[in-house]
Amino acid sequence: MPIREFVKFCVVGTSGVFVDMAILWLLAGGGGLGLNISLSKFIAAETALINNFLWNNYWTFKERHRAGESAGIFFKRFLKFNAICGIGIGLGILLLNLFHNLLGINLYLSNLFSIGLVTFWNFGLNARFNWIKNSQNQL
Repeated sequence: MPIREFVKFCVVGTSGVFVDMAILWLLAGGGGLGLNISLSKFIAAETALINNFLWNNYWTFKERHRAGESAGIFFKRFLKFNAICGIGIGLGILLLNLFHNLLGINLYLSNLFSIGLVTFWNFGLNARFNWIKNSQNQL
């Protein structure tokens, strides 16, 4: 595992945690909208995912893709990132419900635990299949 990239991935992920937590608070927590926790988590995670993709593409893995790549390549990479992290979102929702609803842990602490566990899945698969090191044609 490239340590420098993993550290950058985690820094980006930290910004995504703030996005995720803020949206979750707004939709299901103290923000007053009172939506279902699973739906709120999905919306929060997808918003954070978009934030994270952009930062990872232009900062974390910038050496792994060609400058000036086409919009089509960018879009395909986003779809692949969304698919990989989408599975991570599903895992995160399951873990959030396990920690919060079954174990009675605070909603935000449960969310933080689930994000931490899913980070390894997201980094490992994206580093291997999405931003392929030293590849001329990744997609």
